[in-house]
Amino acid sequence: MLLVFGSNQQTWQYILPALQQQYRILLFDYVGSGQSDYEAYSTARYGTLDGYVQDVLDVIDAYTLKDVTFIGHSISGVIGMLASLQRPDAFKKLIMIGSSACYLNDIDYVGGFHEEELGVLFQMMEMNFNGWASHLAPIVSADQKSSKEVERTFKQNDAAIAREFAEVTFRADVRAFLPQVTIPTVLLQSNDDFIVPLEASQYLHAHLTNSELIFLDVRGHYPHISHPDLMKKHLLATI
Repeated sequence: MLLVFGSNQQTWQYILPALQQQYRILLFDYVGSGQSDYEAYSTARYGTLDGYVQDVLDVIDAYTLKDVTFIGHSISGVIGMLASLQRPDAFKKLIMIGSSACYLNDIDYVGGFHEEELGVLFQMMEMNFNGWASHLAPIVSADQKSSKEVERTFKQNDAAIAREFAEVTFRADVRAFLPQVTIPTVLLQSNDDFIVPLEASQYLHAHLTNSELIFLDVRGHYPHISHPDLMKKHLLATI
């Protein structure tokens, strides 16, 4: 199962063929992005991570999935982790790419963002969504080519839904749940990631009792777009 935040299934296109040669792959777009049914979106359901966690559980039930290796990028890795707490028998392994337990700085914790910075981010999304996408894409990407792709996928989203999803994401704090996770977990983390600092990934690793942290000598929050060969190598070695 492959999921991604802030974009859609297309972001996996460079690594998908290699994985499909050996595994059954299930992809889906979260409600409010990609080819999902936008009419199914409601703030009541998706105003917290719980709605997205339930979506993952619904997919597992719909396909009667077992021994799932869940590959999630960014907040999707966290969503998969929370789903595993509710249905541990359905999961075999978690692979979290650029994920964080909390994006806000706290006492003795480096999440990467201050509250004031998030306020500016949300305000930009409200005032000029396309401008926000054009501004953020090169900051979170490794190079110009991947930046253009990230920008394009950002702009495909509904602005209002993306704004709500961003707040749900960046205000999420799942640190208290980490000791409960029993599923073997692999953390793949870029060395230079504007969204997730190294300290945040190290915290995640330190508090997940059965985890492996692999640092990737690359820049950017989207290594599956910018460095697909490297990602294929690591994913095929860890699934």
